[in-house]
Amino acid sequence: MGILELRNLTLELGGRRILNGITLDIWPNRIHALIGPNGAGKSTLASTIIGLAGFRKIEGDILFEGASITGLSVDQRARLGITMAWQEPARFEGLTVRQFIRAGARDKSNARIEAALDQVGLEPAKYLTRAVDKTLSGGERKRIELASILAMEPKLVLMDEPDSGIDVEALEKIFEANRTLKSNGATVIQITHSLAVLRQSEHAFLMCCGKVIDKGEVGKIAGYFENKCLPCDHTNVPAAAEEFL
Repeated sequence: MGILELRNLTLELGGRRILNGITLDIWPNRIHALIGPNGAGKSTLASTIIGLAGFRKIEGDILFEGASITGLSVDQRARLGITMAWQEPARFEGLTVRQFIRAGARDKSNARIEAALDQVGLEPAKYLTRAVDKTLSGGERKRIELASILAMEPKLVLMDEPDSGIDVEALEKIFEANRTLKSNGATVIQITHSLAVLRQSEHAFLMCCGKVIDKGEVGKIAGYFENKCLPCDHTNVPAAAEEFL
């Protein structure tokens, strides 16, 4: 049984079908990738899994650890251990980094908060008293958000475009954090159209036009990047690999 099971999941927004009958199982304690071109429905699927407002009027079902969560709110799903790292992390005016990480931490001690920052490559002495606002770069906010997730000790983490807006050093820290999450028993789903992120995963799902059209080992799915297109029934055939990379 997968930690997360989607059963014929369908979602329409604005009269348009965005997710189209998705059925898949996410195996526990692995790092998965959900890949596909822009507009494939990856981020919409993530928003539906965590239960964001506007993404809950679905057909089908979502099961977490064998029980349906379709009727649960974002907060209720979070309490079960489901969380998400956003492509563009939020700013929280008035909160320090220490307060932000402590808010969701299972262990709220200073030692745990400092350890979480160390794990993402940020020196606690330089960051704990800083505000989570526009004075932080996008990459810094992304790493601070990931530190907060490490301190939460969740069961399932969805990461939306983990490589967006950060440098190579920061990205490697994110990959290390993902491995730490796995070693602590969590399951990670990296939502991406990046070949580099895909290669840091153990298993992958390929999306196009709101459908999961293939799944398997990373080497198998990586081949679609090299072929510059995806094997689906969409009439638009892109001209360059950059569309997907």
